[in-house]
Amino acid sequence: MNKEQLRLELGKTLHQTSEQLRAQKSEKACKNLISTPQFQDASMVMIYLSLPHEADTSQAIFYAWDQNKVVVVPKVSWQQKEMIPVRINNLNGGLSPEVSGLRNPTDGEPVQFEDIDLIVAPGLGFDKAGNRLGRGGGYYDRFLANSELDAQVCGFGFAEQIVDILPVTETDIPMDFMVTDENVIYFNNSGQGEV
Repeated sequence: MNKEQLRLELGKTLHQTSEQLRAQKSEKACKNLISTPQFQDASMVMIYLSLPHEADTSQAIFYAWDQNKVVVVPKVSWQQKEMIPVRINNLNGGLSPEVSGLRNPTDGEPVQFEDIDLIVAPGLGFDKAGNRLGRGGGYYDRFLANSELDAQVCGFGFAEQIVDILPVTETDIPMDFMVTDENVIYFNNSGQGEV
């Protein structure tokens, strides 16, 4: 199956999940995420603002603030086709809703790439080797390829978003570990298998 077919299939799975089930699974995934040593040890966490049908990251964001961590989110520059990491201090203001459902920060202080300790990345799908299938724009892959980054990268989603194998290209950047509502899986010797 090619990337486009997989995007359709995995997107359909996400859209068919009820709001109540999505909330329950998101809560479990956030609990799994905040229990990881990578999250606990991070001073600055870059975490995506969820689209309506994605695993909701807001509980992890609130927990990070409670622990006095700096929370950074991607600000998408459509003209430059890039993401800029910006610090935010709340989820109630300074966010512009896009047609796609993306909440894009309208303000927020840009941060240095090298200051980010952990990046929590969305995806439509992930495979058992740590590969990620995005929405096709390449924004995360271009961002993660930045040589100034020294952060651990965590894929975040639901267990049913994990497939056996994904088609990959040389520009696809793999995850260091994956967090779902069911478990935490480490890749590339960054940990000890499945937790």
